[in-house]
Amino acid sequence: MKKLINDPKAVVQETVQGFGLAHAGLVNVSEDPIYITRKDAPVAGKVGLVSGGGSGHEPLHAGYVGRGMLDAAVPGAVFTSPTPDQILPATLAVNSGAGVVHIVKNYTGDVLNFETAAELAEAEGVSVRTVLVNDDVAVEDSLYTAGRRGVGGTVLVEKIAGAAAERGDDLDAVAAVGERVNANVRTMGVALSACTVPHAGKPSFDLAEDEIEIGIGIHGEPGRHRIAMENADSITNRLLEPVLADLKIASGDKVLLFVNGMGGTPLSELYIVYRRAVQVLADAGATVERSLVGNYITALEMQGCSISVLRLDDELTELWDAPVHTAALRWGV
Repeated sequence: MKKLINDPKAVVQETVQGFGLAHAGLVNVSEDPIYITRKDAPVAGKVGLVSGGGSGHEPLHAGYVGRGMLDAAVPGAVFTSPTPDQILPATLAVNSGAGVVHIVKNYTGDVLNFETAAELAEAEGVSVRTVLVNDDVAVEDSLYTAGRRGVGGTVLVEKIAGAAAERGDDLDAVAAVGERVNANVRTMGVALSACTVPHAGKPSFDLAEDEIEIGIGIHGEPGRHRIAMENADSITNRLLEPVLADLKIASGDKVLLFVNGMGGTPLSELYIVYRRAVQVLADAGATVERSLVGNYITALEMQGCSISVLRLDDELTELWDAPVHTAALRWGV
């Protein structure tokens, strides 16, 4: 294993320290317990947004803390949920009296720990709503979750719900927007290679040189099937077919197309995938109105990508376009 680390046990702590130093104008960092808040939190009268999960998916979630997106992010150990004693103080830190929305990816540990933290926050007088993200069409159940996994759609939920909170929507309205995004986004991923968790010191699964895994999760969970390597267009077709079928994409639909890198794939290859995905959507009669291409929710250095399609309406488009100022997403400011 070759990684730019000092001690496998200190990876998250040192990552958060470096993130805080690099983006000191945007965020404040708590190191005990570990969580990150936007610099001006809590924002008076505004619903707070908190998300989090295992580290190793950077820039998710810390990279999305700032104006127009998250108020706090709570990183756990690599590929491991944060604990309630991290989530609770982060929730309290961003509560201005308008309540807090938890955005939670559908993994068993995340769900249970955020649920516990929400109950503790409610006991302290903070109103909490939870938006559960489960956009992955690859499998219904996995090693990590009951039901569908929360993957690339999480970025879109955080951006759009964050914009709703920033414009002044109340607690229930912000949660409803997040749930609407989740209901209209689907994702499918592929792995060309495994990643190595620092404290494990070896690849999380085995893939032969000529094999790929279709439907992989962001922690290296198994997908739908393992096949021989194909060209980019064929792989893109395989990823999009179940996404479009599950969304019931119809002629005339307007969509946001998100091609995400898993951490080890060059941007040039992601654009090749994006190019084919636009063609497939056009053949289905859908119009790509908005796009996002790059490494936004990763699995350490895994090679591969995921494709997310979000069905848009006028309000969701307006909220996507709204100003955002974070370490990883920034426009309109």
